[in-house]
Amino acid sequence: MHKQTISELRAQLEKGEVSALEVQEYFQARIEKYDGALNSFITTTFDEAKTAAKEADEAIKSGKNELLTGIPIAHKDLVSTKGTLTTAASKMLSNYVPPFDATIVENLRSKGAVSLGKVNMDEFAMGSTGATSFYGGTNNPWNEGHVAGGSSSGSAAAVAAGLVMAATGSDTGGSIRQPASFCGVTGIKPTYGRVSRYGLIAFASSLDQGGVLAKTAEDCAIVLEGMAGFDEKDPTSADRMLPAFSKELGQSLKGSKMALPRDFFAGDIDAETAKAIDETLAIYRKLGVEMVEVDLKYHELVTPVYYVIAPAEAASNLSRFDGIRFGYRAENAQNLEDLYYRTRTEGFGEEVKSRILMGTYATTDVLYKDFFIKSQQIRRLITNEYNEILKDVDFIAGPTVAGPAFGKNHQASSIQNSLFDANLIGANLAGLPALSHQMGISNGMPVGFHLIGRAFDEAKLLAAAHQYQQNSDWHKKFPANFD
Repeated sequence: MHKQTISELRAQLEKGEVSALEVQEYFQARIEKYDGALNSFITTTFDEAKTAAKEADEAIKSGKNELLTGIPIAHKDLVSTKGTLTTAASKMLSNYVPPFDATIVENLRSKGAVSLGKVNMDEFAMGSTGATSFYGGTNNPWNEGHVAGGSSSGSAAAVAAGLVMAATGSDTGGSIRQPASFCGVTGIKPTYGRVSRYGLIAFASSLDQGGVLAKTAEDCAIVLEGMAGFDEKDPTSADRMLPAFSKELGQSLKGSKMALPRDFFAGDIDAETAKAIDETLAIYRKLGVEMVEVDLKYHELVTPVYYVIAPAEAASNLSRFDGIRFGYRAENAQNLEDLYYRTRTEGFGEEVKSRILMGTYATTDVLYKDFFIKSQQIRRLITNEYNEILKDVDFIAGPTVAGPAFGKNHQASSIQNSLFDANLIGANLAGLPALSHQMGISNGMPVGFHLIGRAFDEAKLLAAAHQYQQNSDWHKKFPANFD
């Protein structure tokens, strides 16, 4: 059952070949059996899932089934869930139970999805390895000695190991696409504004975007269709027509153009990853896609700009966690200043504190113009460059990252890791949709291919990845220990 696509499982449910309760019990058993090796879940919600599965069976019997009725999913633990612990993988929120649901939770529940719990992540979505979580790092199901990627580490690992059919994620600088590549699944970050951010615990508000990780592009299309749409509770939500993504997967790629930035291929790409890229491009050529090489004039500035804007916004967003209103509070504080200081010192991990300090430094009176304002100006140039290229081509593409997942003994700063992820950040700065799909194996670990599309054209991205997957079988590969 765990190797099926959502469409296949949905068909079985609708025919009565399996009940939603049987599906829920099957995936609960897999989580109980396998998650000890992965640490992909922070909180399980099996009782609620059982109730939701029974309701799904009733809906199917009465012919009122929806897009995702009875399909088991999980939510990244920065997605607010009413009455269920939501920690952002931080000690600071280790006792936080939201009084409301995020809009994407409401949307997916209304489409019949059954949530089995909240999955692990880098603390407050800050990290590229999944190792900064207060609850311990997530292990990669392909090799437990390797990281799962970040920050949506638990989402990627849980999907790759077949513990759920799909999981929500968030992407601020590649946090869906990089773990998707590391764990061998498909992940899409939609256009900024396509998915409501209401109820997502903020990291960097102008970059954060909710999205999906699943085994295939078709599964991503179905879940994205269920979670996206205009939301008046989110002032940055885009009031745009929502396509039926799952019904547009057959779009022909003949006559399409794909830009291959030379900069995307300039990293330390190993031989097996390079071979996988060549084979992937050959399949796209067979599907009728024309390739053109381009230069990205501002590519080297992408990571520095990100490391001014993202920490600056993080420093602002995380100022609310002070021990007064909710979350962790230091004990026996001597006065208000002592309470603030000790709560934030004890409640935040080292990576989060580092970014708060960087962001605060960049927005001081002395440096604001030279750092923050200058970065915003360069961000505009980067955005314009991407959009100019996309006037002539349908996709900008390359390897998701330069190679497979790091071993756990990998020593690098978060900035060094982001240089490894430099292909991903531009789509966040420009607010464009982007997707990573499986393309091969390097040193026994999966590697991914990255597609960036025009704003609000997720349908074409998903169709491209779907048609690639109809002509390859990398999305059917499964980590041996979780087969």
